[in-house]
Amino acid sequence: MANPDELVSVLIPARNEERNISVLLAHLIKNKKAMEILVYDDQSTDRTAEMVLDYSKLDSRIQLISGDPLPVGWLGKNHACFQLAKKACGHYYLFLDADVQLFGTVIEDTLAFMKKKDLGLLSIFPKQIQKTWGERLSVPIMNYILLTLLPLVLVRLSPFTSHSAANGQFMLFNASTYHKTEPHEQFKLAPVEDIAIARQFKKQKIKVACVTSEDRVQCRMYQSYKEALNGFSKNIIQFFGNITLFAFAFWILAALGFIPVLIEWPSYLPLYIIGIVFTLLFYSMAAKQNVFFSIVLFPFHLIFILHTLLILKKRKSYLWKDRPIYS
Repeated sequence: MANPDELVSVLIPARNEERNISVLLAHLIKNKKAMEILVYDDQSTDRTAEMVLDYSKLDSRIQLISGDPLPVGWLGKNHACFQLAKKACGHYYLFLDADVQLFGTVIEDTLAFMKKKDLGLLSIFPKQIQKTWGERLSVPIMNYILLTLLPLVLVRLSPFTSHSAANGQFMLFNASTYHKTEPHEQFKLAPVEDIAIARQFKKQKIKVACVTSEDRVQCRMYQSYKEALNGFSKNIIQFFGNITLFAFAFWILAALGFIPVLIEWPSYLPLYIIGIVFTLLFYSMAAKQNVFFSIVLFPFHLIFILHTLLILKKRKSYLWKDRPIYS
């Protein structure tokens, strides 16, 4: 079990997060574990800093760090995380996105699991909150791709770097391991630094684990189809090992795989359809998504994947949080 006196540094990079930051801090201050909560205000132009200061008056564990202008050669979130780590004093570093919500004793329980398995990194894919039709048509594709391509138990048990996954929304590091590797500095220009870090750790024989849809870790990633399209178009290829051809092959198999079955083996088409349905059942239950929507909206999820891939092919640069990100 984790030592309750071991300090955990909760590290939150935040840029224009007035929509989310107060919700996360309200959940964190309910937890009385020994921890410090550092929020890096990355040049926000909204009320993010003001909200953090208000919460710091309620809980002395909360500290606002005012960010400097982004230096050349860095992406914003990677720089913010690196600066947070330099200020942190904990035995463990928990990096959280500002749109994450934590419930109950999830920090204590994940820390205990990390110590039990002797991990250098534990990452969680949160349960995704979906309220609008735009979200329902887009957000589930992350879990669909991830869980059909990579059973997450392999992240911990397999020695192959191709069996790597992580999610920057929730990444728990052993502090000593973090400072031996300085991963955010090492991958300071990586748009999808979480997966890059997981792969590098596995190369260095540092134990990594990744789990999905823990009920006590929730997130509303995007609030519209447009937001989801912009967000996924900057990182979807990373789910396929950064191989565009593999991504399109996956889509063709998922969307059009019934055609050769229909032409060559029509009598097996019902079995093929049953297999698709069971795959959707498996991934939606594993991800704790609505099973009905996962099945009924599956054709629209495939359309969204194709839309994202086509956008990716056309675009050479991206804007995220009003900053350019290059592929």
